Amino acid sequence: MVEVNNLTMRFSSQLLFENINLKLDVSKRYGLIGANGAGKSTFMNILSGELEPTSGNISVQSGLKVGTLSQNQYAYEDFTLTDAVMIGNKRLYDAIKEKEDLYINGDFEDEKVNDRLAELEITCAEEDPTYEVDVHIEKILCALDFPVETHGDLMSSLTGGDKFKILLAQVLYPKPDVLFLDEPTNNLDLEAIAWLEEQLKRHQGTMVVISHDRHFLNSVCTNILDVDFKKVREFTGNYDDWYIASNLIVKQQELDQGKKLKEKEELEAFVRRFSANASKAKQATSRQKRLEKLDIEELQTSTRRDPSIIFKAKRDIGNEVLELVKLNKSYDDNVVLKDFTLKVEKGDKIALIGPNGVGKTTILRIMMDESKANSGEVKWGATIEPSYFPQNTTEIIDGNDILFEWLQRYDENKDLDEIRKCLGRMLFTGEDQKKSIKSISGGEKHRMMLSKMMLQKGNFLTLDEPDNHLDLEAIIALGEGLFKFPGNVICVTHDRELIDAFANRIIEMKPDGSVIDFKGPYEEYKEKYGH
Repeated sequence: MVEVNNLTMRFSSQLLFENINLKLDVSKRYGLIGANGAGKSTFMNILSGELEPTSGNISVQSGLKVGTLSQNQYAYEDFTLTDAVMIGNKRLYDAIKEKEDLYINGDFEDEKVNDRLAELEITCAEEDPTYEVDVHIEKILCALDFPVETHGDLMSSLTGGDKFKILLAQVLYPKPDVLFLDEPTNNLDLEAIAWLEEQLKRHQGTMVVISHDRHFLNSVCTNILDVDFKKVREFTGNYDDWYIASNLIVKQQELDQGKKLKEKEELEAFVRRFSANASKAKQATSRQKRLEKLDIEELQTSTRRDPSIIFKAKRDIGNEVLELVKLNKSYDDNVVLKDFTLKVEKGDKIALIGPNGVGKTTILRIMMDESKANSGEVKWGATIEPSYFPQNTTEIIDGNDILFEWLQRYDENKDLDEIRKCLGRMLFTGEDQKKSIKSISGGEKHRMMLSKMMLQKGNFLTLDEPDNHLDLEAIIALGEGLFKFPGNVICVTHDRELIDAFANRIIEMKPDGSVIDFKGPYEEYKEKYGH
């Protein structure tokens, strides 16, 4: 279906990958993985035709429909939700809109108008044989939590996260033969992610998807494309299968290199000992020739690096931790929280989950005094020193400071050596520490906020979707760090692997205002409540 031929990509002096040859087959769903900066999105943009490679080419089988998830959330501001989805099939959209215009403004005594209407009817029948375009779009929008009464609203009325959902509906609706999806789970809640997984597992064509959600990759993917070592290597199976296979390859390479190094030492020792001995000269010469032919390849350095996320608390927690008492919060006429009550016990590590818009972020902002409740109380224990990761981290980390100066601003007495070591654990090494805050990526800003929290050493960690923009290795490290942390945690996240890693209490907020408070790990919660 899609062929990659001798593909090479460079940006000035940086080589991302070279001489890539792949055949992406029908009925296979490829997960495209790799460290941040390795070239995943670049490779995806080349596949979808949005970017020209340095050399080589991509060929898509003739006649196939290609769908690419748009990243421009503001491209359809004047469209209704229904029209923004329908334009995913532009030929059908254009035909329907022209037909509607002719029925309103056309002169039906003009033969050309009637001929054009007939042509448009044929186009609509070809693209929508059952004439159920409105039904299909309505089902998708409802599945993504847009009520029927909102389908005529303009895109400009939506938040950024909801705009992205519409773009996802737009690319899925036409059921393209070839599907390219870059981070489709961004801004989706757990229910929407589960719906998307089922949709994609039924996809009959070829699919390539980038995601940092390990559970999603395991559920959806039949194959993995790994961008590393300036190559794109294909593995059969899902993410966990790739992880096992790739580690076996590395261990085998290390073993082979070890054997060759040992042989090299033995040959060199024999040549040194017997090259001057007449009776052994022939054997020494033979071994010298073997030594010259011995090919010991250097082990390639992976672009993957695992951060070391270690949260420590400078103060022990007492018995009184946190109590939220009958919190109420409204924005205009929109009631977000009504009598929300929660008591956090010592040792609780809470995953706060639920659909977008039910008030999860609002609770954290009220807890951290970033927002005021209309009524109710927030009672922190006397020993509690909270540390906060806000959802808008990429927006608030800004300015002209270099990295270690930005961290030093929050504690001028903090030892500069400790700051540099902390940055190093978060993969900012050497010259990277002299980067300007303004110039770093979203993922790097998230690692900076985690660095700040590690240096603060608070005993109550409050995190609002910290996994956004992080790669898989960083998310795994974050899960381990939260699990080992000796204090309390409350974290809003839609990443099921992260929830599995740390949470011992699950609080699910429902759209009707009800709350499920489950004391136990996420797997047991799913067994009981069927999520």
